Order: sequence, then structure tokens, then C-alpha cells
Amino acid sequence: MGSSRPTGDIAVAIAALGGATVLGGVALALTQPRAPAGEGRPALPALRWAEKGRELVVSPTDGKATVRAARRLNRAAGTIAASVLADSAIEHYRGAFHNEAMVTPLIAASLSLLASAHGTADDRRSAHMARDLVYAAAGLTGVVGTGFHIYNISRKPGGFTWQNLFYSAPLGAPAAISLSGMLGFLSERLRENVSDSRPRVLGRPAGRVIGLLTSLGLIGTVGEAGLLHFRGAYHNPAMYLPVTMPPMAAALLGAGSMGETGKRKPLTRWWLRFTALLGFVGSGFHMIGVARNHGGWRNWKQNLLNGPPIPAPPSFTGLAMAGLAALALLEDHRDD
Repeated sequence: MGSSRPTGDIAVAIAALGGATVLGGVALALTQPRAPAGEGRPALPALRWAEKGRELVVSPTDGKATVRAARRLNRAAGTIAASVLADSAIEHYRGAFHNEAMVTPLIAASLSLLASAHGTADDRRSAHMARDLVYAAAGLTGVVGTGFHIYNISRKPGGFTWQNLFYSAPLGAPAAISLSGMLGFLSERLRENVSDSRPRVLGRPAGRVIGLLTSLGLIGTVGEAGLLHFRGAYHNPAMYLPVTMPPMAAALLGAGSMGETGKRKPLTRWWLRFTALLGFVGSGFHMIGVARNHGGWRNWKQNLLNGPPIPAPPSFTGLAMAGLAALALLEDHRDD
């Protein structure tokens, strides 16, 4: 009687899942601000905190905390751009780039990734014209790409049938690069605030705007994951995680964005952190899915194209990072 232990490519993929989980946890821990000794809040330059029950009172500063939030959004936009770059490269390579426009999202995602890296390293309080242009182009690319994908499905026999929705160009995929562009655009608007006192974007409180956009982005990403996992008949119970955890994160963040500000929301914060970790864990599970296909990783040229998309889940990570940035703004500033 053979051993029930996983062997070969399955064992390697499970090890990759564990590694992805550990690396994801470490990465998230490193991005969280650390509180100095004797204080319960993160260390922010020239920022004074006072406790009044559960409320937080923040004194105006020179804008450094707002820039820090903007840089967090840059990181979130870059994470989504990296996911889109790898995922679209695989998917469009599988489609043999039969349409010359299929190279566009690769270019837009690459530029958005570079702009986000530049913004993450930039601690200035002014928007950057080149980054603005790149983020605007990324947003437009997603809109046009969605139109292409809708047209691709509509021209197939039967039109919008389950079969075509399952196996044709994914409807929700191009929206991810738009989300990267929109989050990057909002990060630039944050930098335009001259102080940390009630930062605003587009004339509205920054935390509310970013929080609501992130909530909508999470819901859209859940829809795409739900469709593809439904195609897979949810054969693994873990496939329910990306259609249960992120919607709850979206609900908590959306409620916080529309409700009272200036109060700590520990449940929302921890739920967003777990949702961010879900992106890394999801890639690990997808590696296992690739390994289970015929030939495993020895047949990687075929299985990477036809197996579950390994680069897709980190989109949840990027959106959760944006949600954490929005939550910090909501907790630190009262609107009234």
C-alpha cells in the first residue's frame, strides 16, 4: 500500500505555499509602522497624539503623515500592477498576442509599477506630473481593455453564455490595471495637501474616498475570482476563502468610510491584514494547482498557461494595502 504523503511536484508546491505564507506575513509586518517605546501609536514625524476615550485628536503638522499615506497607496498600486503584469503576460502569451493591442496592458502595468516604485521612494509633498500621466494611462488602459474583452465574448457563438464567460477573455481582469491607476492617481492628490489636518482628495475627505474606492475594487475582484472558482466547482474548500474574506473586508471598510471617523477600528484593520495575506496564500494554492496537472512543473510550459493563474491573487494584497492606508486616514482624522 503506497504512502499517503504528498510527493514530487505536489510536495514542492505545498512547500511553496508555506513559503508564500511566511514571506507574505513578513512583508506585511515590515510595512506596518512601529510605535516607539512608551507610545501606543505609530511614530510619525512632528505629530502629537492625545487620547480622549476612543477618539484620537491629531494636531496639524507639516504634511509628512499625509505623504506617508500617499506612499502606502503607491505601494498598493505597484502591487496590483505587478500582479497584472505577470498575469496578463501569461494570458496574452497563451492567446499568441493575435491582436497587437494585447501588448498594451503589459506596457501600462510596467509603467505603473515603475511609477509606483518611484512614488514609494519619493517623500515630497507635491504631485509628480510623470506619475500622474502614467496612472491616467493605466486607468484608461483598463477601461479600453474591458471593452475589448466584452467584444471578444459577444462575438463568440452563443454570446454571453457560461461557457464563454468561463473560457473567453476574463471580463474583470482589465479592471485591475484601472484600479492600480486610480489608486496611484489618488496618492498624487494626497501629496497636494499642505498639512496633515483633514487631508482631502477631489474635494472630499481622503479616507472616505480611498476607502469607498477600495471597497468597490474588492467587490469587483471577488466577482472575477468567484466566477473562475465556480468553474472549478470549488473542489477545494480553500477556494471559498477569496469569495468570503474579501467581501467582509469590503463591508467593514465601506461601513467605516461612510460612518463616524476619528475612532480606532481594530476588527477592520485585522481583517484587511488577513485579506492581504490571502493574496500570498492564494498564489501558493495556485502553485499546488499547477503541480497537480499532468506532468506537474516538468510540464510547466503548458501547465502555467492552463493551470490556475499564480500571479492573480496578489491583487487582493494590493487592495488590502490600499484599505489599510485609507483606514489610517479614517482613524486619524475627524471630518466634523
